[in-house]
Amino acid sequence: MTHFAVFCGASTGHDPVYLEAARSVGRALAERGLGVVYGGGHVGLMGAVADAAMEAGGHVVGVIPGFMTEKEVAHERVSELILVKDMHERKMVMHQRSQAVIALPGGFGTMDELFELLTWKQLRLHAKPMGLLNVKGYYDGLLTQMAHMREEGFLHDDTRVLAHHDVATLIDDLLGRIVRV
Repeated sequence: MTHFAVFCGASTGHDPVYLEAARSVGRALAERGLGVVYGGGHVGLMGAVADAAMEAGGHVVGVIPGFMTEKEVAHERVSELILVKDMHERKMVMHQRSQAVIALPGGFGTMDELFELLTWKQLRLHAKPMGLLNVKGYYDGLLTQMAHMREEGFLHDDTRVLAHHDVATLIDDLLGRIVRV
């Protein structure tokens, strides 16, 4: 089974559109027979992705460091819950257990996960499809910054890690662009 690593916030944000987008991701993946690998929490957007995927009959793998099981309230109902020692191991296990990546809105943790895999992709350590779900223009600033980095010579076209087609506002569009399932 193909699994998607889903990076997203441990909070829901201020606008309910983020929560609905997270639920739509979980449903869309499960309805296509795709599994979810995510941060293992029961809270925020990550909990919404997991719950929606499971409600739609999907396979959900949560990966959470032991010290975070209380803070993020580990999701005990997922198909598989993997306890790891730290954040580094969490990212590695999520990477190892997934074949594609989607980033939803989130904070520093989401950005950390996203940028690590973007860096690995730039270094050709993986070739997994990656995409941004740009809900409510959440990633517009990041996309502008990446274009500026390219213009200034710090990102190069031959190591392009995200292209225009890897960004969408709706999950169905994003899945159609980054992976053929």
